[in-house]
Amino acid sequence: MIMKIWQQDWISKWTDTSPNKIAIKEHESGKELTYSQLNRLGNRLANYLTTEIKLVKGDRIVIVSDNRIEFFILFVAAQKTGIILVPLNHRLTASELKYLITTTNPKLLLFDVEHKNVVLESINDASKLMKFYSFTELQLLFDYNQESEFNGDFKITKVKPNDPIFILFTSGTTGYPKGVLYTHKMMFWNSVNTSMSLIINRETRTIVNLPLFHSGGWNVLATPVLHHGGYFVLTKSFNAQVILQSIEKEKLDIFMGVPTMLKMISDEEIFKTTNLSSLQYIIVGGEPMPIPLIEEFNKKGIAIRQGYGLTEVGPNLTSLHQGDAIRKKGSIGKPNFYVSIKIKKDNTNIDSQVKKGELLLKGPMVTPGYWQNKEATKQAIKKGWFHTGDIVTIDEEGYLYIVDRIKNMYISGGENVYPAEVERILLEHPAILEAIVVNVTDEKWGESGKAFIATKNSNSITELEIIEFCKTRLAKFKIPKYFEFLDELPRNDTGKLDRKLLKNL
Repeated sequence: MIMKIWQQDWISKWTDTSPNKIAIKEHESGKELTYSQLNRLGNRLANYLTTEIKLVKGDRIVIVSDNRIEFFILFVAAQKTGIILVPLNHRLTASELKYLITTTNPKLLLFDVEHKNVVLESINDASKLMKFYSFTELQLLFDYNQESEFNGDFKITKVKPNDPIFILFTSGTTGYPKGVLYTHKMMFWNSVNTSMSLIINRETRTIVNLPLFHSGGWNVLATPVLHHGGYFVLTKSFNAQVILQSIEKEKLDIFMGVPTMLKMISDEEIFKTTNLSSLQYIIVGGEPMPIPLIEEFNKKGIAIRQGYGLTEVGPNLTSLHQGDAIRKKGSIGKPNFYVSIKIKKDNTNIDSQVKKGELLLKGPMVTPGYWQNKEATKQAIKKGWFHTGDIVTIDEEGYLYIVDRIKNMYISGGENVYPAEVERILLEHPAILEAIVVNVTDEKWGESGKAFIATKNSNSITELEIIEFCKTRLAKFKIPKYFEFLDELPRNDTGKLDRKLLKNL
């Protein structure tokens, strides 16, 4: 069995074979870490966390920060100790963060100084239950050039395959986020699937710019590349010019982004003159890539590989070969190597020959469930099959196409937005009687939200007042861009609010 030879401590292993090879470069600071240096800092941090903070396997560390190299030193320490990392979206409001912090009950919270105010506001009463530091306060632990009393080897704490290494939050259909248990086994098999689909090895050179509070930031490329001894540049956030310049200067061979990012890249003036010949292809996820945009990159000799992923499964699940980008436009491709699929036609019929229905997934990369949420786990995973909530069709050649999202989730600039969460906040306003949020096409972000509002008294609230109300309760990307006020919201024959009718408007 594979787990008998399963390697838990990846960076230590690469230190034995490629100690002086650079693993990560932080773009903004220029800081570089070899595999040996990364391993040493991981040992140092593991020693500190277990002796000074008294953390043990299964304890949680919450992180609120932009992308920074310290994330990956924490990752190495987590592999060695069995501690669980909980990276939270730094764009959230204090009230949103407070809910997630309270839910995960961490022993330690780390943050960057840019988000100090919102972090301190979010923890208030909970501050007595945990230790919390800025990265600046613990800089000696993360600086390879500084000596530390915590230097030395660390005897790893053995973990079981289904022990989590991350809790990654996704927006919930009930209006509350759900914490996905992302395990050591999931990460291993996702890396195997990814490398077999995309040809990732020790020569791979890429850039990681997706936020590290997303599975995409961690597991689309970063952890598979580290597992295979490759190299990546880490950026604080997405910047189109930085991406273009880095591809040319660093001779990167793979880049991953969402269509909104690629549109911004192609709109840059230097796109026309930048040498991108080192790229094998660009990987696209999050939403379908418009054909004109595919063709724009093809003019530069760059192929586009589209795919499909979920935080709960993988996330790298399907892949459309770059040669089929035009011929199979709109397709998410075929399942990766160790991914099994079925299509569920209705509540009673599951049949691999069904041509349209809900996509079900199975394999060693499926989450064991959601953090402290048995009901959500029970609804999502049945007899080992993960129910995606996505309606797909499959053509005669076995290519999959996403038709609709059962859960009404939409994607704005690569960020998942669940209307139920937004609606819950809107209904907290004393003047709002009913609210429904639907997705509408947005030229810049792909999709944005439109809110239909019925108020308790006519003309009792303005659009601007609603936006201001939401700003302290919702991340900016979740706030609806458009509003329409109705005397009352339509209902269907069963008396439920008719979301479909409003969306068709």
